[in-house]
Amino acid sequence: MATPLLLQAEHVAKAYAGVPALRDGRLSLRAGSVHALCGGNGAGKSTFLSILMGITARDAGSILLNGAPVQFNRPSEALAAGIAMITQELEPIPCMTVAENIWLGREPRFAGCIVDSKTLKRRTRELLEGLEFDVDPTSPMHRLSVAQIQLVEIAKAFSHDCQVMIMDEPTSAIGEREADTLFKAIRRLTARGAGIVYVSHRLSELAQIADDYSIFRDGAFVESGRMADIDRNHLVRGIVGQELTRIDHKAGRECTATPCLQVDNLSRNGEFQDISLQLRQGEILGIYGLMGSGRSEFLNCIYGLTKADSGSVTLHGKPLPIGLPKASINAGMSLVTEDRKDSGLVLTGSIVSNIALSAYKRLSTWSLISARKETRLAEDMVKRLHIKTSSLDLPVASMSGGNQQKVVLAKCLSTQPVCLLCDEPTRGIDEGAKQEIYHLLDQFVRAGGAAIVVSSEAPELLHLSDRIAVFKGGRLVTVSSDTHLSQEALLSLAS
Repeated sequence: MATPLLLQAEHVAKAYAGVPALRDGRLSLRAGSVHALCGGNGAGKSTFLSILMGITARDAGSILLNGAPVQFNRPSEALAAGIAMITQELEPIPCMTVAENIWLGREPRFAGCIVDSKTLKRRTRELLEGLEFDVDPTSPMHRLSVAQIQLVEIAKAFSHDCQVMIMDEPTSAIGEREADTLFKAIRRLTARGAGIVYVSHRLSELAQIADDYSIFRDGAFVESGRMADIDRNHLVRGIVGQELTRIDHKAGRECTATPCLQVDNLSRNGEFQDISLQLRQGEILGIYGLMGSGRSEFLNCIYGLTKADSGSVTLHGKPLPIGLPKASINAGMSLVTEDRKDSGLVLTGSIVSNIALSAYKRLSTWSLISARKETRLAEDMVKRLHIKTSSLDLPVASMSGGNQQKVVLAKCLSTQPVCLLCDEPTRGIDEGAKQEIYHLLDQFVRAGGAAIVVSSEAPELLHLSDRIAVFKGGRLVTVSSDTHLSQEALLSLAS
């Protein structure tokens, strides 16, 4: 007997000002299954999911829920019908607590008016403990890391009694251990008959969690089938439209004995303790650790976003002032932040203004910005990084995730750094864009630069790094240059 379909979408289309964002969206979700929706940045996945959730109105096509046609005009209607969504972009209310964010608009109340804070905290604690998420229900959102905010967003979706859950890049900001915890929760949900639409650029996850798949490319459906019947290469070919050659970026790369960055006994109370390491010229040093290991906090402190309580940082033998990003930039350091939308880009700003943002000092004469120099810099960076755009004046919010990430890198490279700090540089971008980012980092260090790359993806660090530093509980466990180091060994060291 065939498994009944929970959700079926056929020939869904959407255009903006006559330009199609989605031409032919199709998906059939079986009850009790996980359906992977695959495609590169700009394939139409987000538009399709927005239509399913009632965020965007479709121009054409049909959507059936439990066999009945549906037309959602707002997300609240989709929620009422039993469809919940974890969005890729994190949009917490910073001044409110975890509990208040999760139950916003659904708070337990006395006599229908006064919020029952005790019950609110209890429900939140029970929800988080049931999901095995280590987050304090009473903590304000602005004090959480990006990974913890992601867990709160996941918990919020699970708090709805839904029969269909849409997950758009749910693991993009969390580590492998947290991802495994999420997968357990997904299996509990599907065991009750719910269906999951799952989007992720981490292709290894899809083989682990998905039952079925559909591929979108250039705004249209390409193919679908059972995940067990295909391999990774088949999936990549479908997503990219051609065979994607995997390059060994470390081949022939030689780092010098000359130290670029020297960190000695750096500590920041409550985040990391007594970290000492050296970054050599021509080297990519990977940093791996689970959530709460202090890896991102360490990078932010080196750059000067936060102040260390003790220790020192020197760049090419010269001490860096603690807590002064401007001094770090002037000394030749640049930071690719963990969240491009929150801290890496000005979304409403143009491509040219974002690229030039950190380089206005050298683009100015007597405090007057040269528009000609600004445009020339942006044109050079767009060409160098292969950024796809029809105009430099377009807002970066209109770009795909992969091209947005390239703009972040262009902004950082525009300061002509000698040391590049990268926190999750490939978060939320497709396989093709990842390979381009790897190539850019490789070119940077081969030209004499040095880079530190923090990543939640062990295979990424193993593929890209000359050495890998492992963090655990705010401390440096080891720095390994073993070329035969495995993903399992890394996870074991970090946990």
